[in-house]
Amino acid sequence: MRIGELSKRTGVSPRSLRYYEEQGLLTSSRSEAGQRHYSDAAVQRVSLIRQLFDAGMSSRVIATVLPCVDVPGDLGVAEETFTAMMRERDRIDADIAHLIEMRDALDVLIRANSRHRAELSTAQEPVAHSA
Repeated sequence: MRIGELSKRTGVSPRSLRYYEEQGLLTSSRSEAGQRHYSDAAVQRVSLIRQLFDAGMSSRVIATVLPCVDVPGDLGVAEETFTAMMRERDRIDADIAHLIEMRDALDVLIRANSRHRAELSTAQEPVAHSA
């Protein structure tokens, strides 16, 4: 199938599909006119690539994980893939911890602002104008 058909079947833009190829995540053959042609298996491959991106992996990390799919019976490849996924999980855990710290710091500022607003609203009672 051509790139437009793969795009329609997967919901992934042709630009993203070209990017996947540039990163070595997806392969195609070329017609004599230079058009990309993909096998039917590319639909599943693109779906897996999307899942890996959705899991927070970079294209570099995805490239280290995909060999597990390409060579499913190789224990060494499976071990490398496991290690790469665990590193990514650890990275995500660290990112989450950092986000929690940032949220907690923002909560302190929000509480201080709330107190300040309350002080301002009680200090600025409406002034009665004489007629």
